[in-house]
Amino acid sequence: MFTDRIHAARQLATRLAAYRSSHPLVLAIPRGAVPMAELIANELGGDLDVVLVRKLGAPFQPELALGAIDETGHITLNDFAGQMGLDKSYITNLARTELAVLHERRRQYSDRPPLEVDGRTVIVVDDGLATGATMIAALTALRAQKPAKLVCAVPVAPPDTLHRVARLVDEVVCLEAPIGFQAVGQFYLSFPQVDDEEVIAILKARPAQGQA
Repeated sequence: MFTDRIHAARQLATRLAAYRSSHPLVLAIPRGAVPMAELIANELGGDLDVVLVRKLGAPFQPELALGAIDETGHITLNDFAGQMGLDKSYITNLARTELAVLHERRRQYSDRPPLEVDGRTVIVVDDGLATGATMIAALTALRAQKPAKLVCAVPVAPPDTLHRVARLVDEVVCLEAPIGFQAVGQFYLSFPQVDDEEVIAILKARPAQGQA
């Protein structure tokens, strides 16, 4: 059980200490992971940015992730999505809507383009994984940009999700992988929503960041 996201982030930063010498690029999946990634980037002497992906929710059950879409428009679907008998137009229309949200969110969050991934050590942070659809979409998109090393860092995730994520990265750092996983929030004493205003304030407070 973590006190809050900052408590979890401090523990992750300790586990990631070996990357201090590599000037890593720490990427948060908004919104909850942004304060965590800020702390980790500060501890490791790295750069901070966000990686933007959107969940594609099932009809009448939007919290169930069929998959996710990244900023390039690439769609990653979970294995079970094909077994739901959905009309292809549902995914197409939903993806178009969510891609527009991603583009608007990028404009809203930062007046700078995304930091370069090519050749860098990249650490992707979230406050926890459930199905892992959003993280998998983010990692798939980032791998295509040729990072020198790709790391997934999360406080908590179920073992089966970690297994799927591990195939996409060079290293997974996860503090807890409980068998009885139900939801990310059950592992935090305090788990309030992080709003867009906090994300914008954190990103805009960062100085111009190097891309070495």
